Amino acid sequence: MPRFLAVYTMKRSDLTRFRAMPKQEQDRIDALGVPAWKAWEQRNAESIVDGGGMVGATTRATVDGIAAGVNDVCGYVVVEAEDAEAAARLFLDHPHITIFPGDGVDVMPLLT
Repeated sequence: MPRFLAVYTMKRSDLTRFRAMPKQEQDRIDALGVPAWKAWEQRNAESIVDGGGMVGATTRATVDGIAAGVNDVCGYVVVEAEDAEAAARLFLDHPHITIFPGDGVDVMPLLT
């Protein structure tokens, strides 16, 4: 079955807004989101090939050298599905976009 890299994205402005919330509000969102995320993983366990994880700050390597980079990537997971649309459908109810301030999940086929 085809495999897909699903990349969680979050706009920097949304992350900044989330971090500016009172700690109590952040904790309330986490209290809803973390169990919902685990439930999503359990519902989709047969499709998850690599549970991935969240990622931190970007360091970019180019022909000009190494420098700090900026992007909206904040995590990833690898899933199996019949096609890209079926893979993307797995994420329509994902807490990253329904509870947390994530703005999307980009799904891309892993090519051989």
